[in-house]
Amino acid sequence: MTAGRKIEDESEAQRCLRAMKRGGLSAGAWARAHGIDGRSLRAWQMNLERRGATARPRRRKPKAARTACALVELVAATPGVNAAGTGRYVLEVAGARVEFGDDVSVATLRRVVEALRSC
Repeated sequence: MTAGRKIEDESEAQRCLRAMKRGGLSAGAWARAHGIDGRSLRAWQMNLERRGATARPRRRKPKAARTACALVELVAATPGVNAAGTGRYVLEVAGARVEFGDDVSVATLRRVVEALRSC
């Protein structure tokens, strides 16, 4: 399975999201059908929704529970390689720190992200 191309800018993201909505497909299905990286489309969708740039309503947290957040693309710094030969990454958000390497399983990283989302 090959990933599609990333969405380059906000105007392209808006066009893609409008087309996706008109087509009635999920973000993943629409992205696969149009050669777009589904993660890129979903990231743009989430960021635009957070800013209120799309019409889709979101369930809001109580005011006391809201925190500023944004999606961040993690890229290994050069050289960024530890003694074991794998890149190491550190993600710090609101006092929480998560460290992982290139060898982390997708399933494990997904569980960590889901746990963070629930906070």
